[in-house]
Amino acid sequence: MTSSEQPVGTSSLRMPAAYAVMLITPLLFASNGVIGRATVAEVAPFTLAFLRWGACALILLPFVLRSGRACLELVKERPGTLLALGFLGMWLSGAGFYVSLQFTTATNATMIYTTSPLFIILLERILFARAIRGREVAGIVVSFIGVAAILFQGSILRLISGSLNPGDIGVVIAAASWAGYSIIFRGPRLSRLPIMALFGLVCASGALLLLPVAAYEFLSGARMPSTGAAWQGIAGIIVFSSLLAFSGFQLGLRMMGASVTGIFMYLMPVYGVVLATIFLGERLQFHHVAGIVLVLGGVLLATLPARRR
Repeated sequence: MTSSEQPVGTSSLRMPAAYAVMLITPLLFASNGVIGRATVAEVAPFTLAFLRWGACALILLPFVLRSGRACLELVKERPGTLLALGFLGMWLSGAGFYVSLQFTTATNATMIYTTSPLFIILLERILFARAIRGREVAGIVVSFIGVAAILFQGSILRLISGSLNPGDIGVVIAAASWAGYSIIFRGPRLSRLPIMALFGLVCASGALLLLPVAAYEFLSGARMPSTGAAWQGIAGIIVFSSLLAFSGFQLGLRMMGASVTGIFMYLMPVYGVVLATIFLGERLQFHHVAGIVLVLGGVLLATLPARRR
């Protein structure tokens, strides 16, 4: 990182701590797939997502109240935007991800989800006519070849027959939804609000949208948290995969800038595969290795600044 990229007032003595936080942050994000895969076996997916984001909204309530007037103005001015963020980030990309984990592995889910930055490029092209450079096109093609290797398990027969795991397709949808969420979240009107207050509002919006389906799951006798392991999994998702992960990411943005912080996030699929192997006993197969090389290589090619490739 050049001196021009480092925020004014950042002490060089604090930078090692910031780098340490950013080494841990992708691990925290990756834990969602592993903890979620284990917990969704005991808790219905929309209930799990509702408890996650409802708890986050309550924990972040002091930040919302501290910026009460600005938050109220945003709710009045942009209710549709907040609902869109809640739907894309917490409903489709949150509960939808947990639904998908019932049918696929944490390894597959983590690697496919890594393509979110590519969906951001594609959505910006579709919505805002953003120009796409040649290396971005190449990176997108390479990454989606890697996704195909994961989806079809490296089998020509599965490719020809079009046999797909619905869980893998669900994760693709979740990744695209997260890309849409990311584009809306960094809009100019929303950026005027303190980040934790805004996140608290979005968590509340997501919990509100998740509530009807979670209530249906409860009334229909779906899986509810009734064991210590289930509540430990929920707590882990709330604390590690949500609050600490998001806080670490925001610290990285403030201390090191978006470009350097983004580079650290490419560790997420590596962490996810290691965690899934250790804690879930998932086997790393050849098509996983080929997929992670192609997906990660393509994402790096498409998104890294030219001077860092």
